[in-house]
Amino acid sequence: MDARFPEFRLGKVLATSFTATLTERCGDPVERIPVPQRLIDWLAVNDLVVESCTAAQLDLARELRESLHAALTAAALREPLPASAVHVINDRSVHGRAAAVLTPENTRHWRLRPASGVVDALGVIAADAIGILAGERDGRLALCASPTCRAAFFDTSRSRTRRWCEMNTCGNREKKARFHANQRKNPGAVP
Repeated sequence: MDARFPEFRLGKVLATSFTATLTERCGDPVERIPVPQRLIDWLAVNDLVVESCTAAQLDLARELRESLHAALTAAALREPLPASAVHVINDRSVHGRAAAVLTPENTRHWRLRPASGVVDALGVIAADAIGILAGERDGRLALCASPTCRAAFFDTSRSRTRRWCEMNTCGNREKKARFHANQRKNPGAVP
């Protein structure tokens, strides 16, 4: 990975992880795929290996990302999904032609066409989001409790009460802020 760019936030759910390529949406946004090579890197980390990416394909990816964020946020809030977001998600899903292949280790691997790898990869991401939005997966959509983040995430915890998109980032930051606020209120208190 290239140290000049922010690290990726990787989760277990492809569609919500993809929306995390833009973080801190309600604060100082952090773009994690600012150039085509970073999209190639992100796809590779998620087992969607492509050989190249154009600026136009990066634009398509960002449009999908924002549409996913809008739709997932609406679903988490139990609001109607934005029609424009649904259109983009469906469009990317229809244009992707990736094939699921079973490996000798009994895992799924995506086979992408060499000439249209990014389009195929976006189709896989869109299809994952469709499965989530259609209620086909066990879990619940939620929004990060961090006021600067508000990322949509898919909660598969046993109790379905997770509050943070990532405990190591948003959760820790909020807990530290609460701790320091309490220290300022009660300077003599023992932690």
